[in-house]
Amino acid sequence: MVGCTVLTPTAFAREGVEVGGNSAFSKLVSASDIEESAAQQYAQMLAQAQQQRALAGDEHPQVRRLRTIARRIIPYANEWNPRAQDWRWEINLIGSKQINAFCMPGGKIAFYTGILDTLKLTDDEVAMVMGHEIAHALREHTRERMGKTAATGLGANLLSQVLGLGQIGQTVTQYGAQLLTLKFSREDESEADLVGLELAARAGYDPRAGITLWRKMSAANKNAPPQWLSTHPAGDTRIADMEAAMAQVVPLYAKAKKPEKSKKVP
Repeated sequence: MVGCTVLTPTAFAREGVEVGGNSAFSKLVSASDIEESAAQQYAQMLAQAQQQRALAGDEHPQVRRLRTIARRIIPYANEWNPRAQDWRWEINLIGSKQINAFCMPGGKIAFYTGILDTLKLTDDEVAMVMGHEIAHALREHTRERMGKTAATGLGANLLSQVLGLGQIGQTVTQYGAQLLTLKFSREDESEADLVGLELAARAGYDPRAGITLWRKMSAANKNAPPQWLSTHPAGDTRIADMEAAMAQVVPLYAKAKKPEKSKKVP
């Protein structure tokens, strides 16, 4: 991870949320191809932000804050996806009024200053956003969406060619350009909420901050939905689902080593 040394988590018995296995559709597209494409697009995005003087430097207080939170969360990613232990994690901050954040396949994370500044996020709330976005990558939602696209596009030819990966590789080429703007389903978003709550709770961040986060999101949603909310479940539904999951994640938080609170950053 750029600028970070990842901590090693304490071993634990399996507790927390249950969301089932990854979608079978994700097996139709190469994970390594998607991760390579994501890394290329991420690098291009950072270069463009650098050109526009919108990329925050390594010593920026908010960058240091984000990377500190990431260092605590990332060690708990491996249980959800063994590939994560080999990912080259990156966490960067881009100056933009967008209320947005994402984690691309392979652990490429970006936050926009708008989500931090407009919502005035606490460390716990930042951890909820970060956990949610990391969960998308761990659950391979991008790979799943591409797999579904491949299955639809190949139609009757799919079953005869999938084992040889005949036309499947074209999916990454054809849809790779959409990785930065890919929209997830509401089911994906709900799943990422639950996995993200667990990741953050294990890292010592209060999962109840997920509820305060979405109240802030709802308040910011008065006129037009922020980009981060475009395909997400309605705020009331999301909060109710999170409240139902507290029995699984609050005990994890109670047992976790708590981080030092960040000093107020500009």
